[in-house]
Amino acid sequence: MGAMSWSILKLLMLQGLFISPPLPQKENESNEFDFFYLVLQWPGAYCDTKRACCYPTSGKPDADFGIHGLWPNYNDGSWPSNCDPDSEFDKSQISDLVDSLKKKWPTLACPSNDGFKFWEYEWGKHGTCSESVLNQHDYFENSLKLRDRVNLLQVLTNSGIKPDDGFYDLEEITNAIKDAIGFTPGIECNKDPERNNQLHQIYICVDTSGTELIECPILPRRRCPSQLQFAKF
Repeated sequence: MGAMSWSILKLLMLQGLFISPPLPQKENESNEFDFFYLVLQWPGAYCDTKRACCYPTSGKPDADFGIHGLWPNYNDGSWPSNCDPDSEFDKSQISDLVDSLKKKWPTLACPSNDGFKFWEYEWGKHGTCSESVLNQHDYFENSLKLRDRVNLLQVLTNSGIKPDDGFYDLEEITNAIKDAIGFTPGIECNKDPERNNQLHQIYICVDTSGTELIECPILPRRRCPSQLQFAKF
């Protein structure tokens, strides 16, 4: 190799040290997240839409907030999902929780079912991303405990906010929850067939241990208007 060619090669090698391609981003990993969203859903709003709503095979759920899920999230608003396809949902691991899950984490999807499809989906998409801190039993048990601790319906009714098809101020709903639990919730709404904005889901943030409520690093981006209907169920 001539002196000129060797010089050019060395120059290219040197440039490679400074103009290297960026490292690929890591795939979603079960031990890398910043907080959880505990997402609680009002069944009256879920069912009062154009989409179908079916009660579980155990019957109509109580008129109370049910769990939608416990979702690992990142501080930038993104989230991991489906982190471990090999971690299959095993209903035998939650056999002692089934009665509570049917009552407090009910499915409203059609066709009617016993709830296991819903719980399996939530475990696969969200629960597997928290396996470094919560095994399958703990994931569902902690969700139930957090839901009971928050007790949203009692919080709201104590402030005169009732599921009576009435309209309430978004700020009033937010402050009632914040005053009760000490942290600001995220509020998500939907529209009924008459295009009324309804109180649908409430997001409450939980630390990475899945046990303690915290102030949300970031709230859901979806906005609700200043007045929301609290639908009957």
